[in-house]
Amino acid sequence: MGDTQIRDRHLSGLRGRIPIREYLPAAPDPAAPPLLWIHGGAFVSGGLDQLESHAVALRVAASGRRVRTVDYALVPRFRAWGPPKYRPSDNRYPAPLDDVLTAVADLMTDEPRTVLAGACLAASAALRLRDSSGPGPAGLALAYATLHAELPRLPEPVRARLRGRRRIGTFTRDVIRRMNLNYVGSEELLRDPDVFPGGAKLTGLPPVLLLDAAYDSLSASSTTFAEELTDAGIETDHVIVPGTRHGFLNRPRSAGFRDGTETLVRWLDRLT
Repeated sequence: MGDTQIRDRHLSGLRGRIPIREYLPAAPDPAAPPLLWIHGGAFVSGGLDQLESHAVALRVAASGRRVRTVDYALVPRFRAWGPPKYRPSDNRYPAPLDDVLTAVADLMTDEPRTVLAGACLAASAALRLRDSSGPGPAGLALAYATLHAELPRLPEPVRARLRGRRRIGTFTRDVIRRMNLNYVGSEELLRDPDVFPGGAKLTGLPPVLLLDAAYDSLSASSTTFAEELTDAGIETDHVIVPGTRHGFLNRPRSAGFRDGTETLVRWLDRLT
């Protein structure tokens, strides 16, 4: 990993400069499609130095792939309890998605077989690219993602994993609704079928990997999305990483990080 070259750059976006970071492997595999890795953070936190961004990018670059991360626009933090209160911001939807699309369009100019990875923004970008006149992504990898405007009811396999103390500290449906409303800024957009990938028309997407934490209520969204992808005829791998909670890719010393990134790299190898 220490031989990977790291370069910080900026792109010109619709609302100003977009910081990006390039990870260039010492021994690149010319057949391996590059990866645009988009960090999580509930649309309100994270960046290029976030471990979920930087550590994952280093691990994937060590496998011989070029990786790009992007510092997209973040919206203000929101109240997880009490009366909802959302501060004014120009960074709400579609600003974060526009930044991601700018970063991937620039990368695909030279590397049309690009793989997108992250969560909701990655899936939304894949759908936009599918509907554009240009090339679509070569693959889509989603990690413990919120993909629906409203968190679906827990499917039985998820409910079984979250029995007892394992349910403590997981996300509630109310918190996810507040998070998504904070992202879009209005009830009208929250109901817009073009904003959140869950429940959208999914035909035409590339192969998809869904990485899930074992003890995470957000798995309700991933599990439901996996079913929607299968119904749409999309090649789908849904992997539950044993012993993990939400955010395991932000903990590079953990077994979950090791298992999760190894699963990601093996799946990427299949796309080569």
